[in-house]
Parts: sequence; structure tokens; C-alpha cells
Amino acid sequence: MREITPEIRQLAADMLETMYDAPGIGLAAPQVGVTKRLIVMDCIKEGDPEPMALVNPEILWSSEDVSAYEEGCLSIPDQYAEVKRPAEVQVRWLGLDGTVQERQFAGLWATCVQHEIDHLDGKLFIDYLGPLKRQMITRKMEKLKRERARA
Repeated sequence: MREITPEIRQLAADMLETMYDAPGIGLAAPQVGVTKRLIVMDCIKEGDPEPMALVNPEILWSSEDVSAYEEGCLSIPDQYAEVKRPAEVQVRWLGLDGTVQERQFAGLWATCVQHEIDHLDGKLFIDYLGPLKRQMITRKMEKLKRERARA
């Protein structure tokens, strides 16, 4: 996306509403069936919210230091696992105001932005897990899918 249209702004607003309702701290357009490079996130759990919408986000730099967070995903309900990722990342994106923005994220924000950008690239947090843990979660999701199909 090179241009921020009213439709993109509305999509971002709808995605933020969906994310907050879930509740979650991040959401990528492919998770809601839209093939656009758009993510939304807000890692503030208490206090004033800091909603962000990032169009065409790209990681410019990743720290060598890593941090581990227990990650979950709205696409894989009720499944969590510890994932190690770079502790800090520098990200560039197009803001909803049409300007190019850059920011260095650390802590939970860094984990969240990497997790959501992964969705844009077709990756899930379980792709970072060892084969046994990944297989266990995959089997649980297949079982849940079968149960929902019968309901």
C-alpha cells in the first residue's frame, strides 16, 4: 500500500476494536481475512491506551540480545508458549497520516511488533517452537476444529 485511503483508516479502526474486544495486544490484517500489510497493536495494559496502526511495517534492525515472552495468538485460541525473539527492533512503517515513521521498540512492544509482522509474512509463533511442542499445539487445534465442525 502506497497510499492511505479512508478504507485503510477504517480497516485499522475496525481491527483495533476487534483486538481490544478479544482482548489482545496486536492484530494483523491477514488474521481478519484481509491481504494487506497492516498491523495494529497496543501493549499498554493499564493506564491510557496507545493504539498504533502500522502500514507496510519492516524491521530495519534487531538486537543481538534476546528476550523470552509467553506468547499467545488470536489465531490459535488458548495456546501459549515461550518464544525467544530479539529484545529490541527498529521498525519503519507508513502511518495513517501518510508519513513514514520509525521507532525502536523494546520489551513487550518489540515482541508484539515482531509477532504481528510475522503474520504478514505467513509465520505463526508456533513456528519458533521445537517439533514436539509445535506438534502438541497443532493436534489441539485440529481437535478444536473437529469439535467446532460438529457443533
